Amino acid sequence: MNTSRPVGSLLREWRQRRRMSQLDFAVEAEISSRHLSFIETGRSLPSRDMLLHLAELLDVPLRERNSLLIAAGFAPRFSERPLDDPALQTARQAVDLVLKGYEPYPAIAVDRHWTMVASNAAVGGILAGIDPAMLQPPINVLRLSLHPDGLASRIVNLAEWRGHLFSRLRKQIDVSGDSVLTQLLAELSEYPAPVGPLHAAHQTPAEPGFVVPFRLATPAGVLSFISTITVFGTPVDVTLSELAVESFLPADAATAAILNASVRQA
Repeated sequence: MNTSRPVGSLLREWRQRRRMSQLDFAVEAEISSRHLSFIETGRSLPSRDMLLHLAELLDVPLRERNSLLIAAGFAPRFSERPLDDPALQTARQAVDLVLKGYEPYPAIAVDRHWTMVASNAAVGGILAGIDPAMLQPPINVLRLSLHPDGLASRIVNLAEWRGHLFSRLRKQIDVSGDSVLTQLLAELSEYPAPVGPLHAAHQTPAEPGFVVPFRLATPAGVLSFISTITVFGTPVDVTLSELAVESFLPADAATAAILNASVRQA
């Protein structure tokens, strides 16, 4: 976010991103529409508490709340520490426990730019055979999934999964306006979407479903997953607020059996 812009202009932009009218937002914020208009046009400067209240109602990410505070002339409120900071040790241990708890099913932790910051042991199994260059940190999981030298050639419903990832990424860009994510989307859009015997039969789901499966060809057979996202409920640190754990759970009994058998063999 460009903090050189007036805070009122930034607030108006966030309101418009949330597709809220000025009147509806004023009612929800319990202030007059006239007062909100004065804030958005710069005729009135909100107090620190009012600014945080409006940002909370708009569900503005913590990083951007700090930017709003700076734009209004206030000090940032939310700290931002690296995940290996001693102050976040408890949180990091919690992430590791969550990842471990999903085994034998794969699970990863990613930051706001989709960089993998942690994973469980099951992830290694689905990455076997990947070009080692793709696994050099930092690993971007979207790039790893869709790059021809990554998992793309083994995702049997690649077009469907690619469309799902693009949709998620575009929504994230719409909310955050993050230029790094915009560049990432442009890069991923240039990757070829291979179509061959492996992918042709799985370009469209056989029947409508509630989730998009992730279907991966392996020596043991095709594994079918559904993904779930876990985030910290009430973080007060920017790093934690942007951290997400994505787990890949079996979408069918055959996948569960293969993964459980791999654990017994190990």
